[in-house]
Amino acid sequence: QAQLVESGGGLAQAGGSLRLSCADSKRSSTSYAMAWFRQVPGKEREYVASISWTGRNTYYDDSVKGRFTISRDTTKNTVWLQMNPLKAEDTAVYYCAAGDTLPTMRTAGRYTAWGQGTQVTVSS
Repeated sequence: QAQLVESGGGLAQAGGSLRLSCADSKRSSTSYAMAWFRQVPGKEREYVASISWTGRNTYYDDSVKGRFTISRDTTKNTVWLQMNPLKAEDTAVYYCAAGDTLPTMRTAGRYTAWGQGTQVTVSS
């Protein structure tokens, strides 16, 4: 089971950028699809982006397409989410997830390992 730790969240202005990182300390997710989800209080966790285990295939929710970029380095067991330009509605807790599933899967239940989450706050 992967052990995921996110970092890089914080406060940014609308139009600015942040880069989230997700490291697998157990080095067990190299063959897994990886994804980013986000959640605001009172709402379900929602899909943001995902990437195949090779890193060659990436997928995005329409709300972030063209603004966010997901990437990974399997040699470093790390996945990143570059976010720019940010919007106020991007404010949420962002979670990294891993799963032995197709990277096209956008349902949280398809991913079996989760990080603790990192807060992203975008001021308008």
